[in-house]
Order: sequence, then structure tokens, then C-alpha cells
Amino acid sequence: METDVLIVGLGPVGAALAALLGDLNVRVLVAEKEAVVYPLPRAAQFDHEIMRLFQQLGIAEAVLAHARPVPDYEFRAADGQLLMRLPAQPPGEGWRAGYMFHQPGLERALRAKVAACPSVETRIGRRFAGLAQDGDGVTVTLDTDVGPETVRARYIVGCDGGSSPVRGALGGDLFDYGFDEPWLVIDVKVGGGARVPTVNLQVCDPARPTTCVLMGPGRHRWEFMLKPGEDADAALADAFINPLVAAWDVGEFEIERRAVYRFHGLVANRWREGRVLLAGDAAHQMPPFAGQGLCSGLRDAANLAWKLAAVLDGADETLLDTYQTEREPHVRDYIELAIRMGRLVCTLDPQAAAQRDAAMLSGQGAPPPFAPAPFAAGHVLAGSPGAGALFAQPFADGVGLDDVLGPGAWLIARSQAPSAPEVTAVSLSDPRLAGYRAALDAWLTRRDAEAVLVRPDRYVFGAGDPQTLIAAWRAPLRSLAHA
Repeated sequence: METDVLIVGLGPVGAALAALLGDLNVRVLVAEKEAVVYPLPRAAQFDHEIMRLFQQLGIAEAVLAHARPVPDYEFRAADGQLLMRLPAQPPGEGWRAGYMFHQPGLERALRAKVAACPSVETRIGRRFAGLAQDGDGVTVTLDTDVGPETVRARYIVGCDGGSSPVRGALGGDLFDYGFDEPWLVIDVKVGGGARVPTVNLQVCDPARPTTCVLMGPGRHRWEFMLKPGEDADAALADAFINPLVAAWDVGEFEIERRAVYRFHGLVANRWREGRVLLAGDAAHQMPPFAGQGLCSGLRDAANLAWKLAAVLDGADETLLDTYQTEREPHVRDYIELAIRMGRLVCTLDPQAAAQRDAAMLSGQGAPPPFAPAPFAAGHVLAGSPGAGALFAQPFADGVGLDDVLGPGAWLIARSQAPSAPEVTAVSLSDPRLAGYRAALDAWLTRRDAEAVLVRPDRYVFGAGDPQTLIAAWRAPLRSLAHA
């Protein structure tokens, strides 16, 4: 079989990438080894940017059925004293800052979207066995129950998890941050009479650092750090688990999942080798303390999808080099934040914990408000106002700007927008922008810019003179600019 893009892995990242490419009419084959969605919770949280991606895919409402807004996030000492509170975003128009969710429901919504894309085919029961690439494409061998299968693709993307056979086939090394902590993770179903906390908690107890968070509706999670000398297999037994959960006096509950994970920070050195690329856990893994593991993989998909589609349509292949250039610094920022938070929580020495508590109570030891830096390089007009930052989505009467202007790149100008067939070009006087005009005008005013060009992944390409923006945007997109 021949295809434009072969995706190995139909987890959330592979499914999102397939759906995004399918909406761009790219021929995609997805190879997945498992017959059904993994039925138990794994990831716990995604943020407003990821909900915006689900909005783009038309599955936001389906995802919301399995999600709820992130509550307050509290750090507490061993005696229950509040050390720090990160308040939840109050309700308002637009997406909330973050959501707790049930991953199987999210994955089913993504797979339903993939199944509705005419240009995407999914083949179940396929295991990646090897690849050979040349100047025109990649020949991939997949193992099946009835023997090997060969697929010829112009590009292949490994979305095949932390152990990633695709990464292994490239001989890819991993940068290891040296943070490696074993934690017992307990997911439970709770009934209406359960007395679970209504906030997310980090219990900074040197006797047993603990995380307690809401999951999707009707579910809760505890994570207990294993101490030196404790056996991972023994920690999965009822005799170990029951006293830990019983101490919370939650009432009736049903354990849905128990697992021991090693929380660590890893980044692949190469995310692209010729026509082979990596995304999600195949490219990077991080501790869960910042809630950005799944988010980072889905950002990979959003960044890569439009670039693959452009290259397949004739754009310069060097556009794909901007994928790791842009995404790796973001990923490293979040890994380093998660490790800082983890080290804050995972303090086992009582004296050091007391010093930490005192510092947090004084406001000196808490993690500062955080947002990753804008792209410093890549396919952006470096040095122009706002370049490389996420473009905010204003809402009017419950409708987001993304739904009004639609997919693809946008050029939003104060006055007459120049004709640009490869972008949606609008001026602030466009009637469609009536409810958004004030917010857009304020954005341009703060940056003293005549126009802004927003990429398909909703990051700012640049702001300034509209003709200059169009010319710079077209540079690597030769066929799209009809040059």
C-alpha cells in the first residue's frame, strides 16, 4: 500500500495528528497494535490550548462529556497547613484555563473524528517492525497476525509511546534530566456519598509525598511516592494500598486502576531523521506535576500537521526542520518546571521539608507563574511583535474567533488586507469581526502593528506591515504562494 503519511500509534497524539491531516485532505494510514482504546485512566489534565485544538477538530462538546474544569490547586504541609494556592479560573466566556478528564472517553472522541475523515485509514493489529528510507519516501514493515505487511509512505511519524520502536529504528538517543522517582498511582470511581476533596492537592509530607486530584466526572486519583527500599510489586497489593487510601476517610469507592510509574524527564535528541519524525512520548516524557505531558504531545501534532501538509503540497522540506526547533524549547521549559515542582514536593528530609514550608509560607519558595517563552526561531518573523506566541482567541456570544475565520493561516489588518490566496485575509472592518473588533484592535495597538499573521496552529507568525508579513510567510511555501 502507498500513502502520504504513515502514523504509527493511535493514542491521543497519533489520533489528533491523523485527524488534523485528514481535515487537510492528506492521505494517511494509521497503524495501531491494539484492537480497542485502553480502558483505564492515564493522563489527567489538559489546558485551554488543547481544548482549542479539540474545538478546531469539532469534538469539543464530545470531549467535555468526559471532563470538568480544573479546581483550585493547593500545596499543603504534612499537618494540613496551606502553603500555597493556585486559584482556578472563574467561569466566563471561552474555554477554562484547564480541565481534568477521563482519557478513554477523550480517545474515543478522537477516534470517532478519525473514522469520519475520508482520507484517513486505520489498520488495527499492526506492529512496527522496521523501515528503510530513501530520497522519495519510506518503506515500512508492519507485523500482523497473518504475516508481514509493507507500506510505502512519503513520511512516517512515530507516535508510538515512550518505548517507541520507531525511535529505536533511528538509533535515537535520549537526553535524561536525571529525575527518576517511583510513584504508586491509584485511580478510583467514587459514588455520590464519597467524601473526596473538591480541590487538587499536593501534600508535601516528607513521610510520604502525596498527590490527590480530581479526574473525569465520578473519578479521583491518588499518587503516593514510594520511599527508598519499598518494592514496586508489593506496593500494588491491597495490604499496601488500603491503609493509604483509608487515611483519607473518603467512604465508598472502587479501585479502577493501580500502577507504579517512574516519573522522569527525557527528550529525544533527534525528532526528525529525513522522512521519519517523532511526536508525543516518542519524542519527550516528563513528570506529571505541571500537567503538561499530554498537552505537549498534542501541541506536537498541531505544529507538525500543517507543516507536513504544506511540504506534501510542494513547500520546501526545510519547513519540517522548524518542528523540533520550535517545539523542543517549549517541551524543555515544561519538563524543567515539572522537575522543579517535583523536587519541591518530593522532599523526604524533615528538616529540609520544614525549611521548604517556611519558604513557601513567606512566598519565596513557591514556583512562579509560568508560561513558555515564544518561539525564538523557526517559521516565525523573528523580532516582530508577538512572533512565536500563542494568539489569544476572543469569544463573542459564545462563539470563538477560530470558528468565525476557520482553518488555515489568517492575516488580520487594521485597514484593507492585501489579497493572499494562501491565507484568510480580513480587515477589522469585516462584518464577521464585529464582536471581536475591540479585542483585535487592542492586540494590534499594544504592539503598534498594522497587521498580524496567525499560523494554522494559532501561533503568531509575526506582526507589522501586511505586505511584509505575506512575503515572509510565503518564503518557504513556494507552491502555496504560486511562485
